Amino acid sequence: MNILWIEDFGGGFDRGKATLNLMFQDLISFDNWDEDELSLLSKPSDLENFCKENSALHCVFLCRHYFDYVDFKANNQLARKVDVVIIDIRLDNNVDFDLLIPNDSQEKQKFHINAGFYIFNDLVHLGFPAEKMCFMTGEKNSFSGFKKQCDDIYIPEVVGFEKSDPEYVKLRQWIKERESDYAILRRGVIEGCRYLKALKESLRFDKFSKDDKKPAFLDADDYLDVLENFLPLREPSNKAALYKLFIRTLAHEWEESVEPKRIDDNQITLAFSWIMKMTRNWITHNSTAIFNNLNEHDVAYLFICNMRAIFDLGNEAKGYEKNLFLLFNKSEESEAFKQAELIVKEKRIPLVKHYVSYFNEKTKTKTKTKGIQVHNILHDLQNDKGKLKAKGDDFFITGLYHSFWFLTSEHDEKKDIALENNRNPNQVYISKHYTFSFFDYAQPEFLLKFASHIYNRSFAES
Repeated sequence: MNILWIEDFGGGFDRGKATLNLMFQDLISFDNWDEDELSLLSKPSDLENFCKENSALHCVFLCRHYFDYVDFKANNQLARKVDVVIIDIRLDNNVDFDLLIPNDSQEKQKFHINAGFYIFNDLVHLGFPAEKMCFMTGEKNSFSGFKKQCDDIYIPEVVGFEKSDPEYVKLRQWIKERESDYAILRRGVIEGCRYLKALKESLRFDKFSKDDKKPAFLDADDYLDVLENFLPLREPSNKAALYKLFIRTLAHEWEESVEPKRIDDNQITLAFSWIMKMTRNWITHNSTAIFNNLNEHDVAYLFICNMRAIFDLGNEAKGYEKNLFLLFNKSEESEAFKQAELIVKEKRIPLVKHYVSYFNEKTKTKTKTKGIQVHNILHDLQNDKGKLKAKGDDFFITGLYHSFWFLTSEHDEKKDIALENNRNPNQVYISKHYTFSFFDYAQPEFLLKFASHIYNRSFAES
């Protein structure tokens, strides 16, 4: 998440590495940051730079006083930039009292002593949810009075923590409680869209055109703007409906004029483009039956697949992708992730078992068959209204995960073989053999991480 921290380091409050470590601990690692490099009082951007350079789990933006906050607000869209806010009340340390303040006729000293309250009020008026903000202050009496006033006039509950808490346990717990799957997904989508806006030279959507004389066009700026603003800061009560609309918007561009392809002989591009083409077709023609129960990691999966298809993003996992991977495994040190990674590296993926299941379903469908590959079988099944209803939403969403594996580790079709039926000497079996050519998912970095993270969701019962 992105944390806005408003603190003036007054009242003897240490601004050094020790205090930051106590406050944030595992939320931000300070192992590679020397004490001498800390200059938070004069250069608050040092903290943001450190977080970004070290790929910290959370990024902290520091404002030292009211004027820093005004500048930060002017240069950022707060609802998109920030997930939670930590506010000190008294912000009069090292402040320039000659600068103008709201209602400048009032006493400036008094204003800055209570500046945290003004900032909180301003954020509420900007639409920032009160439950996403907390006070951390040494002004216990001031906070108690403010909280009572809020209660009296029915302002949402205001939370405050004391700086006297030696380990900042309550503050860290409060931050972790706001790190919901929804918050992780939203931040990953926002950061992903912002990152991709700067990569227009990597946009390759036109290469999926059916007719080379009529290249498919994507207005990337408008497309990414819409997606970036789609998920609101306050977590909605009906997320499933929101996620369905998000996926419809995400997949909308994969219409009739585009077709899945290998680009530069890239099998992964073929897989991702097929997944998005299927998603677009299913949500367009069978939206009442599929995509009704999406959760955060399903949305993250399709977002990653989509952007990897339409942008050439290279071999490394991008920062926003690493954030979204947290929805599958909170830690790459977990036993579940390590086991999945080992299976992927050793190519022990249970493709045969699942292919047999899909092929047997194919023999029962009433629709005209298009082929024997899994994505074609899934297409036939979702066109069969009886099968669509019987199999249910999760079957087809899981099928989108399976499609990644079957479109990369494709099967080789062998010749027909005649086999004698021992039970009936007048009968012959005509058999066809298929052998799966396992793709090497261990290289490059992105592919290994992606495959390992989605493995358990793909084959949970295997």
